[in-house]
Amino acid sequence: MSDIHQKIQEERDSARTACEASGSSSAECAAAWDAVEELQAEASHQREQGVEKTSFQKYCDENPDADECRVYDN
Repeated sequence: MSDIHQKIQEERDSARTACEASGSSSAECAAAWDAVEELQAEASHQREQGVEKTSFQKYCDENPDADECRVYDN
């Protein structure tokens, strides 16, 4: 996980450099910050995946129409 945090920091530094060189409203600056946001989203996704699902949750993910997996709203 620290590897992705290192990559995020590198991309932040790169984005700051790109914005200083080409201006804060340039396409290069926007693209560089988009790359940072994508890495941050991936880090968040990896954190969410770190929570292990139970066997029942996995079964319901694979069989959402199974009787025992149905959710009824009252």
